[in-house]
Amino acid sequence: MANKYTPKNILITGAAGFIASHVCNRLIRNYPDYKIVVLDKLDYCSSLKNLDPSRSSPNFKFIKGDIASADLVHFILQTEFIDTIMHFAAQTHVDNSFGNSFEFTKNNIYGTHVLLEACKVTGQIKRFIHVSTDEVYGETDEDAVVGNHEASQLLPTNPYSATKAGAEMLVMAYGRSYGLPVITTRGNNVYGTNQFPEKLIPKFILLAMNGKILPIHGDGSNVRSYLYCEDVAEAFEVILHKGEVGHVYNIGTKKERRVFDVARDICRLFNLDPESQIKFVENRPFNDQRYFLDDQKLKSLGWYERTTWEEGLKKTMEWYVSNPDWWGDVSGALLPHPRMLMLPGIERQFNAPDTSNSGLGSAPVTNKFNQSRMLVPSPKHNIPSQKPSLKFLIYGRTGWIGGLLGKLCEKQGIPFEYGKGRLEQRSQLLDDIQTVKPTHVFNAAGVTGRPNVDWCETHKPETIRTNVVGTLTLADICREHDLLMINYATGCIFEYDATHPLGTGVGFKEEDKPNFSGSFYSKTKAVVEELLREFDNVCTLRVRMPISSDLSNPRNFITKITRYNKVVDISNSMTILDELLPVSIEMAKRNLRGIWNFTNPGVVSHNEILQMYKDYIDPNFNWVNFSLQEQAKVIVAPRSNNELDASKLKNEFPELLSIKDSLIKYVFEPNRKTFAWELSN
Repeated sequence: MANKYTPKNILITGAAGFIASHVCNRLIRNYPDYKIVVLDKLDYCSSLKNLDPSRSSPNFKFIKGDIASADLVHFILQTEFIDTIMHFAAQTHVDNSFGNSFEFTKNNIYGTHVLLEACKVTGQIKRFIHVSTDEVYGETDEDAVVGNHEASQLLPTNPYSATKAGAEMLVMAYGRSYGLPVITTRGNNVYGTNQFPEKLIPKFILLAMNGKILPIHGDGSNVRSYLYCEDVAEAFEVILHKGEVGHVYNIGTKKERRVFDVARDICRLFNLDPESQIKFVENRPFNDQRYFLDDQKLKSLGWYERTTWEEGLKKTMEWYVSNPDWWGDVSGALLPHPRMLMLPGIERQFNAPDTSNSGLGSAPVTNKFNQSRMLVPSPKHNIPSQKPSLKFLIYGRTGWIGGLLGKLCEKQGIPFEYGKGRLEQRSQLLDDIQTVKPTHVFNAAGVTGRPNVDWCETHKPETIRTNVVGTLTLADICREHDLLMINYATGCIFEYDATHPLGTGVGFKEEDKPNFSGSFYSKTKAVVEELLREFDNVCTLRVRMPISSDLSNPRNFITKITRYNKVVDISNSMTILDELLPVSIEMAKRNLRGIWNFTNPGVVSHNEILQMYKDYIDPNFNWVNFSLQEQAKVIVAPRSNNELDASKLKNEFPELLSIKDSLIKYVFEPNRKTFAWELSN
């Protein structure tokens, strides 16, 4: 870790705004020897009142001005002897960025560029802390259990996050090209006192204070992580003193909440009935489903979240109740879509009513959107639609198997929906069941590790949370609702032993107890399988080394071993998804239960597969073997090798092909035709 940095003269841009004002007030309070200069143009979401705790301090100075003014920025750096910049100033409201994106480019990119150029010219800056956002990562997979780390790809999805990503690129370029000592932060959503009520939490609090409707974009399933403002201010204090130049730090929390749950919690604070107080309105043009950060790097500097959600929300509510007029007339910000007032004709285009007087007052919102998006569960007066003969609820939308299941359902004409709740969140799963009203539930969500099971060895709580707690929670809710749950499990809980030796054709049966505990991943899967035996509504499918015809998929076992430098050569049972996933749907239709070895009959070795790959796909392909002992030196956790007895599945589905025949029919033959076509064209 770098030596502790001690600044002397700090310029904080945008410090009359929400987050930066808390940072400024904290630094003034804790470090009387630091001189703090604030540069802020006092835009609509800024107020000098936010800096009241600091304004009488001798080490505080406020300058009204725009960071886009190059002359002003140069003057401040030189005359105030600035050695440190904390750059918060930005346009941040996503809704506004859809209607006025050029203003975001001007403020967030051009303004940042002006600052960087001034730093380069003066040559006196020892720290430049650039404040970015978690939104630059784009949408996080719904079933991801590990958040975006600082080296993750930037994939912004709206004009606001795109400008923040662009500003980051400039910061990085100035760090590399000119040696500017830059640090970048990317933060989750922040809430607390002093926040302008265009943001979700203060907006809902002010509406609830006046007994008005709380409008939720879309269906309210979008998930966000919220940090209390004082915890975030402390994070910046830590990064200022301990952050390493050239590094990026996520400021986040693993405690996630759906927008609907936030609205419900605020209703409860004011003793309001969520069912009558919450209404769903038209969604944003694009509304990311989830942002999720890996915060381990910042925690290694000594920071941690101190304020619980309940405590922080209560403090925030009490502040707004005591300061209802802090921001003056904010009626325009309390509309469901404030940006619609900025552009002529947008209201009509989206068919959204003017709710400034009555729509969010005593009368409920009445437009075409809320007719189909009422609070879950649906009002009793709605006429229920006839329950379909089949309707699947699938968990694991962004996973490999979950994605393939959805495509199979579409192909077979089976109605289905993907679950929106987190497996470990019981209330969210109940909402899914009540909303979707499925006939069967498929659980294809789980942690296998990124890029492999070695990840689980250092992320044990996250692995337990999904593989054990989440799976058991879903199974229990399905049991309560008399629903069959098809659970895609693993056969990697066995290893060859004296009773089941390699090469004898004696495989492990469904009633056999797991004997492999070499990896933490396998331990969690073995534990949950044993506990699921007590649920008579669960069909457990032991999948092994899954293979599909998509040889470009990095999760495909064949794709993996063709990319390895060296491979072991040992026979194993495997699952050909192209043949067996349709079988799992048929098993649901037949209401089959219990444990099933979900592999093709027989075994195949690594070398046999690679030889097929050479014969059918790439005649120039070659590979190198190494022993299990040599493999052990380059992996963290041992790997399972075994044969599963698939006779139970074969008896139920006699047409099931052996592993080698299935490989040829479903994987290599189709790809050989594709390969030959590519060569001829």
